[in-house]
Amino acid sequence: MANIVLGLWTTHGPQLSTTPEEWMLRVPGDRARVHWYKGRRYSFDDLVELRRNEHLAERSTLEARTRNHAACQAAIAEVARIWEEVDPDVAVIFGNDQRELVLPQLQPAYTIYHGDTFWNGPMPEWRSAKLPVGIREAEWANRPEARTEYQGMPELARKLLERGLDERWDFAASNELPEYPDHHHIGTPHAFAYILRRVMEDRAVPILPIITNTFFAPNQPRPWRCFELGELVRDVLEDWDSDLRVAVVGSGGMSHFVINEDFDRGLIDAIQRRDAEYLQEIDPGLMQDGTSELLNWVSASGCLFETDLAGDLIDYVPCYRSEAGSGTAQGFLAWR
Repeated sequence: MANIVLGLWTTHGPQLSTTPEEWMLRVPGDRARVHWYKGRRYSFDDLVELRRNEHLAERSTLEARTRNHAACQAAIAEVARIWEEVDPDVAVIFGNDQRELVLPQLQPAYTIYHGDTFWNGPMPEWRSAKLPVGIREAEWANRPEARTEYQGMPELARKLLERGLDERWDFAASNELPEYPDHHHIGTPHAFAYILRRVMEDRAVPILPIITNTFFAPNQPRPWRCFELGELVRDVLEDWDSDLRVAVVGSGGMSHFVINEDFDRGLIDAIQRRDAEYLQEIDPGLMQDGTSELLNWVSASGCLFETDLAGDLIDYVPCYRSEAGSGTAQGFLAWR
């Protein structure tokens, strides 16, 4: 059987890879959109009033943003250090797609990538120009400087697909990253590319990408189903006739585009306590917008809870950028 030697839960969003000044590029968009917060939808102005007693303007000053940015960079460096020290042979990454590969015309709940290789590379300027401001500036963290081919894990992917069929899972399967004309994206989705760049630091091992539709209605999986997905992956790894040392990664989150510290801390605590019931019973209404990426953390937890791995929270940093509480909360956990 393969040996799971490392578990990581990490955020991957653009605030991690832009300057404290650049964080503010997203605020005009924050003001213009309707936000999910604690299971309800609010305008920006409504959130300012609702959260007035939290003094979030003081928590989103340049001084506060600079302090939080530094804490995040230290946490990223620690995650990369742990990765290098453990030195896994391969990785299973639970991530999501954000209209990078999966478009509304055909939107599976789960997609297993079983190609021999996949690729990433620089974004042509005409595509980059289609990205929202504040996201475009973070693309360096998701893209190598030259076109790069990465190794997939087709043998493990096929085992997962076959085991899934036997256990009533109907996965979509992909053997090649699609390229669309006139689209804003090419190459590897950011949920996986960030891990290759900032965790593995471009020294990539073969990976199995498992893509979950966390963001987009009407077929977002429920938390209990994501936990079961992790359990299925663990079973497949245990039955795999291999001596490879495996890392399991949950990529995404934490609460955004409006930060909900209570929810984040409750989820972190549940992971640390290995509370499977808590994770499976999370109200899906609390996992909307970017917060939905925490479904990838739930899947990783399902894979890791029955292992002998253990570890601590590296850091939790709520990175506010406005008085409405918009921003991204950043979280980093590692089990060894």
